[in-house]
Amino acid sequence: MRHLISTLTVAIVLLSPLAIAQDFNQQLNRFFVQRLAGFSDAVMVDLRNPNSQMPQCDEPALSVMGNNRLWGSQTVQAQCGTEKRYFQVFVEATGNYVVAAQPIARGSSLQPGSVELKRGRLDQLPPRTMLDINQAQNAVMMRDVAPGQPIQLSMLRQSWRVKAGQKVQVIASGDGFSVNGEGQALNNAAVAQNARVRMPSGQVVSGQVDADGNILINL
Repeated sequence: MRHLISTLTVAIVLLSPLAIAQDFNQQLNRFFVQRLAGFSDAVMVDLRNPNSQMPQCDEPALSVMGNNRLWGSQTVQAQCGTEKRYFQVFVEATGNYVVAAQPIARGSSLQPGSVELKRGRLDQLPPRTMLDINQAQNAVMMRDVAPGQPIQLSMLRQSWRVKAGQKVQVIASGDGFSVNGEGQALNNAAVAQNARVRMPSGQVVSGQVDADGNILINL
């Protein structure tokens, strides 16, 4: 009987660290599933340093350290009270991303049929791959792209709403007043970007381009 009790005690001692590690893995997976909601519907987290000391509480506060990446190699901080421990993980994520549906030439404006969604491993994609197909609307391609190639945000610019030399309306507004005037744009600018405008007096002003092509100045 004593031998049986001793054997069970040893087994419990040996299995406890494994059980703790498995529970921590589950917590990591839940943490990243919540963090990637809306981007990925299939997340898997690989703990790269499983021999590290596990957190000393049942539900440590988890946070990602050092970068804004959503997947791939990450450093996770697990905090129990004032004690902090750090773990290296690799996050695999699967979801939709935007690819070219057909050959797209440099300088082309993207049309509804130019791009499409594809499902795959997000952690294996080039940096800043487009995930929201709506971001392609009214965009201009800055390089040639082959069919099936992931679309990176760095490949695009928004189409110019205002072009240099164009006559534009300048709307300056403040507390209880608004003043309109016409000037000449000095640079190309997309919606929400800044445009410089030379007024008839020769004064140069700067404001934000709205969807109608007006230049808005807040005073």
